[in-house]
Amino acid sequence: VDRSRQGGSQWREKDWRKLETHFEVKVFLTVLYSLILVLGIVGNSITIHVAQVLQRNGYLQKNVTDHMVSLACSDLLVLLIGMPVELYSAIWFPFTSASGNVSCKIYNFLFEACSYATILNVATLSFERYMAICHPFRYKSLAHTRTAHLILAAWLTSVLVAVPLLVTTGTEGHVVEPGGAPAQNLTFCTNLMDHWRMYRSSVFGAFLLYLLILGGVAFMCRSMVAVLRAPMVTADTSAGGGEVRVPKHESARLKASRKQTILFLVLIVCMLFVCWMPNQARRLMTAAVPKSMWTRDYLTVYAVLQSVADTFFYLSSVLNPLLYNLSSRQFRAAFLQTLRCRLAVQHVNKRRLDEHNASLASSHLRRPLLRMSLRRSALPSVRTAHSVSQSAGGGPVVQVLTPPPSVTSETETSECQ
Repeated sequence: VDRSRQGGSQWREKDWRKLETHFEVKVFLTVLYSLILVLGIVGNSITIHVAQVLQRNGYLQKNVTDHMVSLACSDLLVLLIGMPVELYSAIWFPFTSASGNVSCKIYNFLFEACSYATILNVATLSFERYMAICHPFRYKSLAHTRTAHLILAAWLTSVLVAVPLLVTTGTEGHVVEPGGAPAQNLTFCTNLMDHWRMYRSSVFGAFLLYLLILGGVAFMCRSMVAVLRAPMVTADTSAGGGEVRVPKHESARLKASRKQTILFLVLIVCMLFVCWMPNQARRLMTAAVPKSMWTRDYLTVYAVLQSVADTFFYLSSVLNPLLYNLSSRQFRAAFLQTLRCRLAVQHVNKRRLDEHNASLASSHLRRPLLRMSLRRSALPSVRTAHSVSQSAGGGPVVQVLTPPPSVTSETETSECQ
């Protein structure tokens, strides 16, 4: 009996160790994660700096800057909190956990809160741009502190989404077979079986919130695009039913900036769908079937999906600065200047004043040339001059300046005296 138990234990231990990735794959994922971490920290840090500089120089509105800074901060927290832990626990030591039960709970809570703060910040930014473009009068009637309230609501909502993980997660040994004892080499930070229903409800609720946010942002982007595609509106101007076309938006510059914001929102919705969906599928796998009922094939699929899902999930925190650069030429120029440590942004009012003075100077330089051309055109097109001088012999010498070939004239003669 002891031998059979020992043989069964060895079989289970050997079988589960096969799920670990090879050493070469671990090294590759470590290099990839390190590259993503460095790019994410540098990109989001520069995004915060550039957004504040552009806002001080009049190129960005303060509310848009606040949303961009909040979104970049949530991306930074996701990378700094999640990636080192995932690199250690999911890649190098997937079936052992050196952390305690309390640290496991805190990690899951913070990571969940920062993750959903990212997508909720996208939702608040979309809502504010939607109100500004589609409902400008209601947007102006709101309080000036609406941006701070929206950002605070986004972070509080993300905290509420993550609160159940403080109860439903912890350090636990995985049960290899139904009714069997936990294998020590499978002890890791996971969801607790004692709070299975609560964990399952929180995961499915968070997934539903994710879908609602994506659908809401897509709807608002569609509405904003529809408004910007109709730049003119028809209004009655007289009692006789006359109509006139009047501009709907203030200026072409404002319309271009709004188009850049919409382009960024559309790109970020597509990015959140592509990069977040594998991670959501992995989470749904943990909530769909209790760990005690997992088969070897089920766990194999989960282990493979986890590496792919984590890579795409962390990649989304790196792509946000890239999307800013794609959607705004001014942001791209300032971003590249910051990378070269040569950031020099001129205030928008001073730049416009310099452009105005340059146009005036060029017009003054053109005025003398214009006057000269006007004087030349005022002269008669045909010039005929006669100069008569007496020669030494008394006979007259007549010099005739002939007109241009295009002008016809009669031949002039002189009589001898």
